[in-house]
Amino acid sequence: MAQAEPSKTKSTTKVETPLMKQYMAIKDRYPDALLLFRVGDFYETFGEDAIKAAGILGIVLTKRANGAATYVELAGFPHHSLDTYLPKLVRAGQRVAICDQLEDPKLTKTIVKRGVTELITPGVSYNDKVLDHKNNTFLACVTGIAQVMGIAFLDVSTGEFYVAQGNKAYIDKLMASFKPREVLYPKPDKKNFLSAFGDGYYSYGLEDWVFTLQFGREHLTKHFNTVSLKGFGIEDWDWGVIAAGAVLHYLADTQHDKVKHINAISRIEEEQYLVLDKFTARNLELFGSNNDNAKTLISVIDRTSSPMGSRLLKRWLALPLKDIAPIERRHAGVLYFTQQDEVLRSCINGIEQIGDLERLVSKLATAKISPKEVAQLKRALKAIGPIRERLLAADLASLNELGLKLNACIGPIELIEKELQDDPPFLVQKGNVVAQGVNAELDELRAIAYSGKDYLNQIQQRESAATGISSLKIAYNSVFGYYLEVTNSHKDKVPTTWIRKQTLTNAERYITEELKVYEEKIMGAEERIFSLETQIFNALVLKLSNELGTFQQNATIIAQVDCLISLALAAKEHHYVQPRMTNDYVLDIKGGRHPVIELQLPHGEQYVSNDVHLDQVEQQIIVITGPNMAGKSALLRQTALIVLMAQMGSFVPADAAHIGLVDKIFTRVGASDNLSSGESTFMVEMNETASILNNVSDRSLILLDEIGRGTSTYDGISIAWAIVEYLHNHPKAKAKTLFATHYHELNDLAGQLERVKNYTIAIKEVDNKILFLRKLIAGGSEHSFGIHVAQMAGMPKSVIDRAGVLLKELEKNRSEIESRQSNKLGEIAGTSIGANPVLDQKLGSQLSFFQLNDPVLEQIRDELAMTDINQLSPLEALVKLNKLKQLTGG
Repeated sequence: MAQAEPSKTKSTTKVETPLMKQYMAIKDRYPDALLLFRVGDFYETFGEDAIKAAGILGIVLTKRANGAATYVELAGFPHHSLDTYLPKLVRAGQRVAICDQLEDPKLTKTIVKRGVTELITPGVSYNDKVLDHKNNTFLACVTGIAQVMGIAFLDVSTGEFYVAQGNKAYIDKLMASFKPREVLYPKPDKKNFLSAFGDGYYSYGLEDWVFTLQFGREHLTKHFNTVSLKGFGIEDWDWGVIAAGAVLHYLADTQHDKVKHINAISRIEEEQYLVLDKFTARNLELFGSNNDNAKTLISVIDRTSSPMGSRLLKRWLALPLKDIAPIERRHAGVLYFTQQDEVLRSCINGIEQIGDLERLVSKLATAKISPKEVAQLKRALKAIGPIRERLLAADLASLNELGLKLNACIGPIELIEKELQDDPPFLVQKGNVVAQGVNAELDELRAIAYSGKDYLNQIQQRESAATGISSLKIAYNSVFGYYLEVTNSHKDKVPTTWIRKQTLTNAERYITEELKVYEEKIMGAEERIFSLETQIFNALVLKLSNELGTFQQNATIIAQVDCLISLALAAKEHHYVQPRMTNDYVLDIKGGRHPVIELQLPHGEQYVSNDVHLDQVEQQIIVITGPNMAGKSALLRQTALIVLMAQMGSFVPADAAHIGLVDKIFTRVGASDNLSSGESTFMVEMNETASILNNVSDRSLILLDEIGRGTSTYDGISIAWAIVEYLHNHPKAKAKTLFATHYHELNDLAGQLERVKNYTIAIKEVDNKILFLRKLIAGGSEHSFGIHVAQMAGMPKSVIDRAGVLLKELEKNRSEIESRQSNKLGEIAGTSIGANPVLDQKLGSQLSFFQLNDPVLEQIRDELAMTDINQLSPLEALVKLNKLKQLTGG
């Protein structure tokens, strides 16, 4: 991702024209932004900006004369197409400075005064075409040291402002949850920032003087008009205050000074939320997937009726709660709406009419709201009343509380109805914005401007009757304005008071004093109408902006109701149940299902549900064995998703669920190579596993899938065994763990560690073929069924047959060697490991496969030892297998 660092625009031509001098003076103040320079009806770009713009937008690149014998590159587009082209520039990672004409060209004889009115960046915009309506556009700022860092998140389009403080790992988790579009950092710390958070974020460095505690505190107290920050709970969060102050500075620096809607800042407390690390969020596919067209959890549960509800639901999922009381309040709300269908449908209808009240309010605060959007604001406010009544009438205290916080906004509604037309245009200059009766002068001017035809007909009829000129007509042209036209046959009847202006072949044209006076009225009326309507509309916006706090609270409450209804709809549609939340350490799921996979099954196929029980007394760790494709990974993921859904306030896909509060969920599921950064599959796996083991807590839920498979069997089993022992014997944390593995040797752990139990995914073997029953049953598996899976994948029959023969020979030889060496294995394995006799025996048996005194098998051993299976493509694997087959003479 591009790092946006300031760099001066290079110019090889001498600037001479007044326009280009003005352009370069403004460009010098915004060297790192692409400058859209308003010239008449066009936004123009010059020089390097023009080359960039032409490439990104696909518009024509030309040249403009720039004084004697020089030129400059030029690319532009009509000003009314800004909403079409601006999003493309911002999505391409450009910072865009919009330079407008600050005065009417008609009122000046010199070059028009121009200035930057807005600087739009990936993280700062109000433009509807730039914003994603169902997702927040967060600007973030990170500062501090690895042990204590501060971070602030601001969505300027909604006014949401958050601050947090913690170590680097916690800040990294928050970044993964909030997914900021742009991240600010101290410019001197660029290297440290990239080392800590990578280059996956669009980032921008600010001067280090911005990042001081005094500067941040002054910025925040001045903005919120307070003497301290105690009321926001961040008085002692020095690094958080510094980050938040830098964010406000950046807004001012990008010409966003109308920020009344940012009227509070909220602290994100680590103790309050179950914050997911980036590995877990990715592995569980909560919001996105690396697989094309894959469904995500949010796509399953998001049934919201408004963009602001959709944004809030994503935040609920990203930050599940760790306190039973608010979780149960959400559950109660979901239950109520599942049982009250009429109330649910009524509220949905109202929320659909309300729309994105949150962003409408932000536009109101910044005076960027259009007449049509003010009319939408009125409709939104009118729809709140019925929802309020429904909530107050609900037989549930938590919904009653929400209803009490809603304001019916009768005053603002009446004000808009009084002053605004029912269906105004989007632009004030289109006219017919202000309602009739608001301003007497405006009404009179409208009568003149819009009733002109009737008035002219009256003049024509009156003069025709007075002069006897039956063919008299009134017309208009740009030369004379309004005029009377008389045919030659009647010109002797023309009064002496008429002034002749033009002689034609068959007629004469005249003007009168009355026509000229009326013409002046008409010509001035339209301009005056626009001026009055603009003044009245701006005054209306100013009056409404006094109610910003009320409007924002309404938006917040409606978004919460929208989320509860969304979860209720998902629960009804997918047959979810209300989980029982407790403060104990038990996780007991009956008939659990994967909320995403169950919706992707072929029509008529039923998802096989499973029970999972974990506690800290008898069954802390479950070791799950079984073949590939049997459903081990799906079982791990569904367990995590059920816990997440429960703690975000949702019902869950199960027959019943007892959830002892979980404070952290860790997953190591699926491959996640980072070869471009020089990290192998195994290295990534070890990094993620190390992070889990170093941050485990007593309430953690850990899901591990095939740990150790990226290295040799000997090393892999050793690592997996040691991890299970570590989690079982941890002195402070008995973390609930599901451990899926191919290493059947781990089944022996259940005999040594009291809280480790073995389970397997049931299969059925029929006519040398296997059927996956996908049911979790007690006991371990001693067979991988790898050849069967290869057969199902379409491996050539000759390869499958040969593999079967080899497997039988190897198993036979292993059995014979184990029998001969049974008295010596403990001694041999002890020399190899010396840690655990049972594990040593298992590994000794594993190694004996290639301790056969057979030259062919030794050659096969050498071939396999030199092969990194993680680097093989499917085709290369087949070629390698065929080579091994040839070694055996097959």
